[in-house]
Amino acid sequence: MRMWYRFWQRASQVVFSAFFNIRVLGREHISATGPVLLLSNHQSYLDPVLCGLGLSRELDYVARDSLFRNRFFGRYIRSLNAFPIQRGQADIAAIKTVLKRLKQGRAIVLFPEATRTRDGRIRPIKSGFELIARRGKAPVIPVVVDGAFEAWPRQRVWPCPARIYVMFGQPITPDEMRQMGRAELVETLNSRLRTMQHRLRERYRRRCYVYPDDQQASSTKE
Repeated sequence: MRMWYRFWQRASQVVFSAFFNIRVLGREHISATGPVLLLSNHQSYLDPVLCGLGLSRELDYVARDSLFRNRFFGRYIRSLNAFPIQRGQADIAAIKTVLKRLKQGRAIVLFPEATRTRDGRIRPIKSGFELIARRGKAPVIPVVVDGAFEAWPRQRVWPCPARIYVMFGQPITPDEMRQMGRAELVETLNSRLRTMQHRLRERYRRRCYVYPDDQQASSTKE
């Protein structure tokens, strides 16, 4: 791991642990080497940093292009392996970059909801990751961040202290993906993320979110 990345990772661990009381679960599901596609829910601006805390390997981040408009901030996040993607369209250049980095054995973080949640619930997953996962021949790791919405919802200007959990789930392997169609793969990821969120909030005695189209979540009382 590069010293620059390691420095900011360690610094973030100190600050985030003190301010947000972070707990990371399921790190054993992240392989030490080889291509990996981490697909996370998106609760706040904190999520990219949270996904990399406590891991022994560097992560690369797909970030919306507007974050790179500020020259200095753009250079900074590029130095930490972020690269831009245009939202709302098929960004061929960004897809090629993802596939190239996966071929190099990198671990890539994507937020398939494409935008931050407005109420803490996981929004419907976009299907764009499916082509990348198949062509990149990379296992898909579902990632759930919980508590970041309470710490820094999109309606608030600045974050506040809150307990945050990050959970890495069991991978969906390339062999498993070959047995699924596009709709089934998207629904599988969507279901796993919601189930992980539900178990996480239930385990730590937080009110579970209700999803109208999810029987398991709907049967849980708020």
